[in-house]
Amino acid sequence: MKKKIIVTAAAFGALAVIAGAFGAHSLQKSLSPKNMQVWNTAVQYQFYHVFAILFLAKLARYKTRLVNDCYYLFTFGIIFFSGSLYLLACNQLLDWAWLPVIGPVTPFGGVLFIAGWITLGIAALKNNLS
Repeated sequence: MKKKIIVTAAAFGALAVIAGAFGAHSLQKSLSPKNMQVWNTAVQYQFYHVFAILFLAKLARYKTRLVNDCYYLFTFGIIFFSGSLYLLACNQLLDWAWLPVIGPVTPFGGVLFIAGWITLGIAALKNNLS
């Protein structure tokens, strides 16, 4: 489990750096300031949760269901929250008529993040971290 957690965090971390650089160097001229802000929010929240996933590696030694649940909540939170924001930010570039329909996916990803943080707190309490 610990290896899977670290590999996932590394992959999402690398993708966040790529997305941040791509936004700063390639998209800034193509996106409106509002959509650029949406893009940056996606990168920011992805990074926050990469660090949360990395912290789970410390708890992985306990091999509890809570740690496993937390891993999936943060992972799918990144996919739904940041992933939907990346797509929504690029709506005018992609020109996909169906794309605005994914708007409700973003708050669902946020709910997964919140559930992940609550689960992380419960896991820490149950495992008496010192």
